[in-house]
Amino acid sequence: MKHYLFILTFLGFVACKSETNKPAYYFNQGQQDSLVTNMITYVAENATYASDSTRFRPEFRSYYAKQLPKYSLVNLTKDPSGTYYYFLVRPVGNLKMYRRGVVGSFTLDSASLMPKNFKEIINTPHLSEELVLERGAFLFRELAKKGNINEYMVMRDYVEWPDSTLSYNTHTNRWVYHQGK
Repeated sequence: MKHYLFILTFLGFVACKSETNKPAYYFNQGQQDSLVTNMITYVAENATYASDSTRFRPEFRSYYAKQLPKYSLVNLTKDPSGTYYYFLVRPVGNLKMYRRGVVGSFTLDSASLMPKNFKEIINTPHLSEELVLERGAFLFRELAKKGNINEYMVMRDYVEWPDSTLSYNTHTNRWVYHQGK
């Protein structure tokens, strides 16, 4: 009997832990939509007439909100310091058969649901939906567990960026080419 009680307790813990990796654990659907729209503002191409410095202005928000159906916040978790780790699936240009995973981190202005200190730690290569979900989820779990995924950066089937030519600029929140390479 004790054996069964242990198994039930363990399964309950595992189920509870996996739920804390879902956006719904932290936010209702309206809040999730607002958060993802804010994240899209960071990761998508700029709206027409917007620049990197103006893309967060209210007049451009509707453009990013219209992109919402193309994006999926698959995983989200918060560490004790208040840092959120995320796994977002996004489109790849006009290539409808491929998706790209983005794994990264941010802190949050809870009043506006606007990410601060936003960072894309990795972008996966262009992959099928099935593969991007599998590989992105793995990288997300490792990031949430360890706080970094440095050891996986050489796995080119999982990580396209950063690489020898691109790195993430945390001041502009954009991937930039290295000078001289």
